[in-house]
Formats: sequence, structure tokens, C-alpha cells
Amino acid sequence: MAVSPPVCDFDAPWHEFALPATDGKIYRLADIQGKNGTLIMFICNHCPYVQSIIDRIVRDAEVMKRAGIGVVAISSNDVVSYPQDGPEEMKAFAAKHGFGFPYLHDETQQTARDYGAECTPDFFGYNSDGKLQYRGRFDSSKRTAGPEDARPELLEAMLQIATTGKGPQDQIPSMGCSIKWKNT
Repeated sequence: MAVSPPVCDFDAPWHEFALPATDGKIYRLADIQGKNGTLIMFICNHCPYVQSIIDRIVRDAEVMKRAGIGVVAISSNDVVSYPQDGPEEMKAFAAKHGFGFPYLHDETQQTARDYGAECTPDFFGYNSDGKLQYRGRFDSSKRTAGPEDARPELLEAMLQIATTGKGPQDQIPSMGCSIKWKNT
């Protein structure tokens, strides 16, 4: 079932975290924060919405990094029910797709809860002051990739944030698979 998160809550603050990555390191917000903005994205390995755009995400993340935007991906799915989203599988997924950014495992799911993440992919674009400016979709892709020339909405928004500190007022929410919460 597809889930669509709420629209951007402009100026909402980001949240601290300390999570292990596929490279064996622990990353905190300060480790990935960019001088011109920061993109925090919640993804996972098995979601067809993520799989349809992962190569575009990797491509656009390189452009963002050159613009002084920090980029990180976080997987928060319950790995007991979805073992394909576990740490070893995350490491293989990141290597296969050539991630140039940290891929973090949120085992407790607390970071996803802190951010209010609802689906994969779910994008949170912050300005240099740590204020939310974008919570929209990547582009017009859905379970399958949109056209190659689809408007790069996330990239455009993040570059705007990097130069002006403000995100676009009109944003189309992301759509994806629900985060697989643990049974508590």
C-alpha cells in the first residue's frame, strides 16, 4: 500500500542522531551537515519506489554535495520482518549503487519517529540553520521510474535552499512504501 507523508512543516528543526553506517562508523548529524543545507532521506533496500529512483538519487546527491549540501540515507525498517533491509544487505545495496553518502541503520526506529518519517522514500531538506524547507517527492516517478527528463524536484529544491535558505512553497509529497514498524 502506498503512503504519502504530509507536506513540509516549514522551519521545523532537525533532530540529533547517532547511527551506525554501512562503512562501520557511527554518524551524528554534525558529521553529515552541509554548509549550505542537509538532505536526510529515509529509504530501504526492498521498496520498489526507492529501487525505481536509486540511481537518480545517487547521481543527484553528487550534485548536491558539490553545492555544499550534506546528504545521508537512513533505513529504519524492522529487519526481523524484512531481513532484506538488514545491515549486511544495506552494505551490499550501497556498494551496488555506488553510494557517495553514508547509509545509516536506525535499528530502534527512534530517528524515524523523531523526524516523523512515514514512507520510503521520505525526503527532509534542511537549510544551513537546520530548519526544514523541503518535504516533497524526488520527481514524478512512482513504483517505476518516470521519464529520464522528469523534472528533478528534489534537486531543484535543495539547490534553491543552498542559495537562498528557503525551499519552494509548492511541494508535492513523496509517495512510497510505509516504514515497516516493529510490533511493540
